[in-house]
Amino acid sequence: MPLLSLANMDKAAFAAALGTSFRRFGFAMICDHGIDQALIDRGWALARSFFALPDEVKSRHDALGNGGQRGYTAFGREIAKGARENDLKEFWHIGRDLPAGDSLGRTMPPNVWPEELPDFRPVFTRLFGQFDQVGAELLSAVALCLGLEADWFDDPIRNGNSILRLLHYPPVSPQAPGIRAGAHEDINLITLLLGAEEGGLELKDRSGNWLPVTPPPGALVINVGDMLQRLTNHVLPSTSHRVVNPPPQRRGYSRYSMPFFLHLRPDFVIDALPQCVSAANPRRDPPISAHDYLTERLVEIGLVAKE
Repeated sequence: MPLLSLANMDKAAFAAALGTSFRRFGFAMICDHGIDQALIDRGWALARSFFALPDEVKSRHDALGNGGQRGYTAFGREIAKGARENDLKEFWHIGRDLPAGDSLGRTMPPNVWPEELPDFRPVFTRLFGQFDQVGAELLSAVALCLGLEADWFDDPIRNGNSILRLLHYPPVSPQAPGIRAGAHEDINLITLLLGAEEGGLELKDRSGNWLPVTPPPGALVINVGDMLQRLTNHVLPSTSHRVVNPPPQRRGYSRYSMPFFLHLRPDFVIDALPQCVSAANPRRDPPISAHDYLTERLVEIGLVAKE
């Protein structure tokens, strides 16, 4: 998989290369993304500090009451769609801060913050904003590779229900089974991931083989989510991926990662783009709002109770 430079490639060339990588792998690797490295380093340190807190302290911020969308989700609660065993991870979710009284507040819960770490809110609020900006740049390239105007995604993602996830995979025993996070596809439009250089991330190629994803330090791994797959009528495919355990001698170490799940506005209706529908590729899915689709998927992965 080639490493693409967001800063040092012509916009049209970058869009074409991104589209090629997405069509082939459902993934891309991006360098020169512009997210402040000092801010990233501070974020890693705070994530480690939070996950090192006692379980009874972390559980004060439990996200069960909001479908796992804001705050803390305990170890082992989430399960990949169709999997038989829960994932070996715990995580924290940060969402978008909406203006007071915004109508989208009915479907986007407010953030919660751990008062035990005073720097947590300002650091991750800034990081969320920088991920959001880079994500919008990448979607502009996606629009161009689909033959749309460069600003096509601006309104669909305005006040989108995006989430910054801080992930911790605790150490496991040398005898532990091989999977930390079961094979799955992401729900959202695109995912921007920091931390994949820690090892373990694998994607499933078109032939059914599992390939390791090994970006250089500081690079972003980008992947297509199911919402973009649905919007493009599967022209840009969402690819199964998983996190496997390292070799036995490395299983005593934690793994951390920081994915940003870029989402549409909850009230945006996901319907196949006309240019992605043809006799050879007929429409596959009916229209659905981004909120309803997200809710369906959160039920499937165990974060929202089925009604």
